[in-house]
Amino acid sequence: MMVIRPVERDDLSQLMELAAKTGGGLTSLPVDSATLQARIERSLQTWQGSLPRAEQGYVFVLADSQDNRAVGICAIEVAVGLQEPWYNFRVGTQVHASKELNVYAALPTLSLSNDHTGSSELCTLFLDADYRDGKNGYLLSKSRFLFMANFREYFMERVVAEMRGVSDEQGHSPFWDSVGIHFFSMEFRKADFLSGTGQKAFIAELMPKHPLYLHYLTPEAQAVIGQVHPKTAPARAVLEAEGFRYRQYIDIFDGGPTLECDIDDIRAVRESRVLTAQRGDPSQDAPLCLVANSNYHQFRVALLPVEPMAKSVQLNDEQLQALHCQPGDSLRVVTLWSEEKKA
Repeated sequence: MMVIRPVERDDLSQLMELAAKTGGGLTSLPVDSATLQARIERSLQTWQGSLPRAEQGYVFVLADSQDNRAVGICAIEVAVGLQEPWYNFRVGTQVHASKELNVYAALPTLSLSNDHTGSSELCTLFLDADYRDGKNGYLLSKSRFLFMANFREYFMERVVAEMRGVSDEQGHSPFWDSVGIHFFSMEFRKADFLSGTGQKAFIAELMPKHPLYLHYLTPEAQAVIGQVHPKTAPARAVLEAEGFRYRQYIDIFDGGPTLECDIDDIRAVRESRVLTAQRGDPSQDAPLCLVANSNYHQFRVALLPVEPMAKSVQLNDEQLQALHCQPGDSLRVVTLWSEEKKA
């Protein structure tokens, strides 16, 4: 049975294996043991309540309840940009006009922005290819919304998600080759790695301070602005189905879109209900739902069939154990999709 749980120190070797399988482009999951170890420790300290909000971040893994091995990862940063600047480009418009010459031109531009400072961020979503069949990807991505709904007071009003932009199999980014390389004088992979391992000072020092006109970019770079890597398209679709939208903000490295939504407008947060756990035989004909316990330190989420109008969740002994709950405990439940799908 596949279950979402908080990251543990013993997950380091498995996270290193996952990082090696990303193929680059996932900035927050670098193949760097020290960085991943520090990420785990920061997550554990967040759960312990020993970090200021600016440093807080939760890391979760998808694991088989039988062997506890991590095969996927997802995370939430509580408030970005409060300690180090959080950059993106805003796609805007600059108008040039002259009545005398009868000229009017509205030109698209890129401007460096810190507009998402103080937002909560969904990040570090990756699932081992061997486990991408079925609905594991949906469980991994959407489980975070039930954690946010259960512990709303720990998160900010706006939630953002940076999506991986377009790059080829060799790691070349058309956007980087037309923009970033002129300011950073390094290959995309190197800049991406430095950013992912926390060496971000160079971004502020080297980024352009004035708007860039899109017309000066190559056609290939213009074409990928706000577009996602083909492997990221399913993740984008999942977030958009939950209410996230692209609001003309893009990643400064690869031009990938930043999606955003107010936390209370996220479908899984808005439509989730609190039910009671009961020992029993679950109905296999009921809609498939995300089911989460209400235990902050031992948080668990699984995908289970639940009757939509029921006031309780029927769970067998294996499911009760996997969710770390007992009969009578509160469970937060929401259908996997807004249009309910059957198990």
